[in-house]
Amino acid sequence: MTDTAILWFRRDLRLADNPALDFACARFDRIVPVYIHDPDSQAPWQPGAASRWWLHHALLKLSAGLSERGAELLVQQGPAGDVLGGLAGRFKADAVLWNRLYEPALVERDRRIKQALTQRGIEARSFRAAVLFEPWELTRDEDRPYRVFTPYWKRMQKDWRPVRPRSAPDRIAGIDSSGLDERGQSSGRQSIADLGLVPEHDWPDGLAACWQPGEAGAQRRLAAFCDESVERYDDARNRPDCQGTSRLSPDLHFGHLSPGQIVHALEASGELPGQAGALAFVRELAWREFSGVLLQHDPELPEHPLQTRFEAFPWRSADDYADDLEAWQQGRTGIPLVDAGMRELWQTGWMHNRVRMVVASFLTKNLLIPWQEGARWFWETLVDADLANNTQGWQWTAGCGADAAPYFRIFNPELQAEKFDPQAAYIHRWCPELKGLGVKQLAKMDQEMRDARAYPRSLVDLKSSRRRALEAFETIKN
Repeated sequence: MTDTAILWFRRDLRLADNPALDFACARFDRIVPVYIHDPDSQAPWQPGAASRWWLHHALLKLSAGLSERGAELLVQQGPAGDVLGGLAGRFKADAVLWNRLYEPALVERDRRIKQALTQRGIEARSFRAAVLFEPWELTRDEDRPYRVFTPYWKRMQKDWRPVRPRSAPDRIAGIDSSGLDERGQSSGRQSIADLGLVPEHDWPDGLAACWQPGEAGAQRRLAAFCDESVERYDDARNRPDCQGTSRLSPDLHFGHLSPGQIVHALEASGELPGQAGALAFVRELAWREFSGVLLQHDPELPEHPLQTRFEAFPWRSADDYADDLEAWQQGRTGIPLVDAGMRELWQTGWMHNRVRMVVASFLTKNLLIPWQEGARWFWETLVDADLANNTQGWQWTAGCGADAAPYFRIFNPELQAEKFDPQAAYIHRWCPELKGLGVKQLAKMDQEMRDARAYPRSLVDLKSSRRRALEAFETIKN
């Protein structure tokens, strides 16, 4: 008797160090790789436009990689449980295998799917592939989750286990899966293009010039980071004017790389790295997992602050801030570092993390626009948009989340530019109309100079808007 497994790809779009794939290859004679487009299961946080563009190209690369190894990627649309149930019947599958995701809505969906399959006598098994530690592995006394990062990081170091990533299989025992609809019945074959992921305007052209989605592109970015940047990462990561970061965040989100592969590239033994830059980067991986823990235990975080007193914060009304929000989104606030960051985001689908903090602080504190508006814009435009990380980052900067910056810490964009973009190279790249001006000149631009360069006036005065933010905070301080 031939054993058949359905291998359900989600955000684990790689062939190397893929536990579900490794298990399938070791245990089953036939493997049906499938990707199911089911955005409604993530409502109200369906993937944004930049994520959909990335997903389209990542699926093309995954399909090609599977084909080279003897398997076809079956592309389907619809509720994942219905699709998997239909495919299991069509192929007389003995098992359905997948790697775990941790957003609360998806955890609940997967629980229902596992229960339904098990009741039919079909093995349903999931694996750890996206994290170094499961969210339930590192807890405080009485299995309570950590709410502060530093003790979480100390616990991760204490409980560290060496990572040993596995290579991609040479062959995958695929079968002909053509001619199936989402219920597993005969029909015309669906393609990746049928998913309609690519936006119907020229915005993706800028993304294509900056990124090569897929496992091979991720490996190139990882190698470049290890060769060129990791030794100075601890300091250079704060400098948007140089290549000091890894740019691996979209690869982690879509699963082109596992955290274990990254750790192994930084330290061949798989142990915690001893070199300062490499250890600082592993600490950032821990932040990513800590954010996931917070979301697991508080599913309302994407819309509601962890610190509940901020529910009463006196944000401006939507009617009042609509024009300022649009100016911030389009990079025309009149604040050079903020505008440079927002233009980088629009043109590349990515923004340097230091600048992310600056633009978020300006939106929430200088403009008094709710952090949720910024989180939604990032969700739509970032190729690395991740629900846990995006939420945690915005709440941190707004001062209302775990380990949050104190509310009175308000990033001054002019001082941030002077410290981290001292030659204004980053600003000049994304705001070319300001070339020739140093950071101190940029901070002192008068209206005549702005008009001559077709650069907008500042939406707010930084000092007076800072005072306004602090006064607003006083209303909820106690």
